[in-house]
Amino acid sequence: MGRMFDLVGRLIAGLQKPANCEPFTPNDLTGLRDTLRPGDVLLVEGKGRISGSIKYLTQSTWSHSALYVGPMAGVATDGEPHVLIEANIDEGVVSAPLSKYLHCQTRICRPVGLSEADCEKVCRYASERIGLGYDFKNVVDLMRYLFPWPVAPRWRRRTIALGSGDAGRIICSSLIAQAFDVVRYPILPKITHVESQTSWRETAEIRHSSLYAPRDFDISPYFMVVKPTLARGFNYKDMHWADLPEVHTGQVTLAPEIEDAIAEVA
Repeated sequence: MGRMFDLVGRLIAGLQKPANCEPFTPNDLTGLRDTLRPGDVLLVEGKGRISGSIKYLTQSTWSHSALYVGPMAGVATDGEPHVLIEANIDEGVVSAPLSKYLHCQTRICRPVGLSEADCEKVCRYASERIGLGYDFKNVVDLMRYLFPWPVAPRWRRRTIALGSGDAGRIICSSLIAQAFDVVRYPILPKITHVESQTSWRETAEIRHSSLYAPRDFDISPYFMVVKPTLARGFNYKDMHWADLPEVHTGQVTLAPEIEDAIAEVA
């Protein structure tokens, strides 16, 4: 059965197309580079068939995730250092430059309060997994888990084998979830309320890493969404609107559309 699901996963993965992203607002590579910190999770909106399925099943914009670890010594593409670690279908776990997702819609999710020592452990864990293969069976399992079958979620979860069981294979969100599990940093833990005659408290239980999807970092109450435009300082008064005149050094410069309209009238 495991081999069958692995084969199905490979067939589904074969339908994937390279991402052809068109962000609502173009990414500023300098802005991203200045904003990202080691330990940040970069979410990406892919455009392939599998990406569309993941976005539909999770009701989210995000279909891929990568961990920012900072410049890696001796690893570069066209002179640009690799700063991301990710697991992708074509190559497994690899490092990548930031410009790889310059033309994609992205979101930065930052773990709040993560200590410097634990951040180093998270980044080291991911770095040490470079070279692992991609877990195609986990693709099928994740889709089975997310698909709205007409059974209770707890029973649906029990019918899933949680990936291939091969320690040499992994998917993108599982890789990052495992890295944060090393330092017990929460993403979306299962919270249980424990009551007794004298006290009441909450206990957290870590979910299996294979059940995480990219959107979980976005909706996690423990990760903060960081937007480069706002992080670098934003003043709406500095916006240049096409239908309003621009003022430069005391002179009024009309927008091109207004100048064309005046020329036609003249």
